[in-house]
Amino acid sequence: MSTRLADYNYELPRELIAQHPLPRREDSRMMVLHRDRQKIEHAHFVDLKKFLRDDDLVVLNNSRVLPARHFSNDGKFEFLFVEKTAPCRWKALVKPSRRFGKGTATVIQGVHAEAGEIFEDGSREILLSEEIDLRRGGAMPLPPYIKRSAVVDRHYQTEDQARYQTVFAKYEGSLAAPTAGLHFTPQILESLSHVFITLHVGTATFRPVKVEDVTQHQMHPERFSISPDAAEAIANAKRIVAVGTTTVRVLESVHRSFGKIQDGAGETNIFIYPPFQFRVVEVLLTNFHLPRSTLLMLASAFAGREFILQAYKEAVRERYRFFSYGDCTLIL
Repeated sequence: MSTRLADYNYELPRELIAQHPLPRREDSRMMVLHRDRQKIEHAHFVDLKKFLRDDDLVVLNNSRVLPARHFSNDGKFEFLFVEKTAPCRWKALVKPSRRFGKGTATVIQGVHAEAGEIFEDGSREILLSEEIDLRRGGAMPLPPYIKRSAVVDRHYQTEDQARYQTVFAKYEGSLAAPTAGLHFTPQILESLSHVFITLHVGTATFRPVKVEDVTQHQMHPERFSISPDAAEAIANAKRIVAVGTTTVRVLESVHRSFGKIQDGAGETNIFIYPPFQFRVVEVLLTNFHLPRSTLLMLASAFAGREFILQAYKEAVRERYRFFSYGDCTLIL
C-alpha cells in the first residue's frame, strides 16, 4: 500500500466535472465495485436496493449545509464563515485574501467587519460590530471546482439552496454537503432500513494534501453526534451500509475510541488511508473524489488503491459525472 501522494492521482477531463445537478436526484448513474471479484458493474442509483440485503442498515449523515458564503456590500470580498469563536468573532476564508490583511475593514449585510489575526491555514479572524444572520442573504458554499459565469451562477443559486442539501438534512452546521446523500429521494429512503448520524463537514474534508508522504497530513477536527437509538441500531445491525465518507469517519472513529458504537457527541480528526482495517462499515456508497484527496484515499483504503484507480479510469472512459453534483459508486 502506497503512502505517496503521487500514487493517488488520475487524469480527469475538465468537462466531466458536474457543474450543476441533474433535473432529478435519483437519475444519477452508479458504478458498482465488487471487491471480492474485482468486478465493475454499471447501474443507476434507482437500482440501489437491488444490490443490498434485506437486513442491511443504511447509515446517513443528516448534517445541514449553512449558507455561509457571503459578499461584502461593495462586492469586493467573498467570505466563507467557517467557525464562530466568540460573540461577533468568526474564523473565515476570504477572497482575495491578499487584499484583506489585518486591520482591513469592509461592510457585510450593513455590518462593519474588520480583519483580525491571520491564522496559519490562511483563514482570517473577522471582527464584527454586531451579530449578523448567516442564513439571510447567504449563498451555498459550493466547492471551487464548480466554476460558473456570474450570470449562470445567479441562475442556479436558488436551485443550489435546495439541491446542494440532502432531502433529510436536519442539523445545521456543515460547510459542504455530504454529497453521497444528495442522490436520495424521500421515496427511496423510505424503502430502506436506515438511521442517521451527524457530522458537520468542515474544512478538513476538502483541504488539499500538501505533503508527499500522506501519513504526515493532519486532518482538522470535525464535530459529530450519534443518538442512542441510532447507536443501538448500528450496534445490532447485520451489515452496515455507510452513505458517504463522513459517515465512515464517524463510525470508524467511535469504534476505535470505545471498542464499540455508542451514543454521544464529540470531535474526530481521523484520517483513513491504506492500509486501514475497517471495523464497522462493510458497504460504502460514495461519489467520485478529487485526485490526491483524503476522500480518494479513504475509498482506496476500502476498495484497494489499484482497483479504485482502475474504476476511475473506466468512469472517465464511460463519461460519468464527477464530484459533488456528479454520479456515485457503490463499493460492495
